[in-house]
Amino acid sequence: MKGGLWRGMLAAAIAFPALSGVAGAQDDDGCSNATLHGDYAFAVTGWNLSPDQLWVPEFIVGIAQFDGKGKFTQVDYPADGHRTMGLTDFRTGQTGTYAVRGDCTGLGELDLNVGGVGTGHGVIKLAFVVSHGGRSIHAVVSGSTSPFATQPEISQVRTDFWKVGSEQEN
Repeated sequence: MKGGLWRGMLAAAIAFPALSGVAGAQDDDGCSNATLHGDYAFAVTGWNLSPDQLWVPEFIVGIAQFDGKGKFTQVDYPADGHRTMGLTDFRTGQTGTYAVRGDCTGLGELDLNVGGVGTGHGVIKLAFVVSHGGRSIHAVVSGSTSPFATQPEISQVRTDFWKVGSEQEN
């Protein structure tokens, strides 16, 4: 009986730290701002509620460049028939910030300094998840204000990012 109790206590003493390590690993997958570094191609699909209460489709393609320190820049081209009138090239001048948590979730904010098709200033807030060791990002818009809006917009928008380059450039 004493030997069984001793073996049980020894097994618990060995298993407890190992189980604690597993639980800790689930809470922290090793992601940080540095996980996002380099160029990422992206595609946006979604719907925005227009001022006249109509749902307008949104499609955008572009490239974002993450610096690994919490800042990014991007160029994009919207193709929704509304914002593309008069647009002959990709929009530039867009900058933002991001924060990646250890569990590979994060928040970001894109500052829209729109030129070319009028002028204006807007903000897009993102909630995202980093996957494949930083090779892809899946995001949704958690809030936004159009450069020309007087109040926050209502939208349902999804964005996916993919690392540009070969696997060896990780």
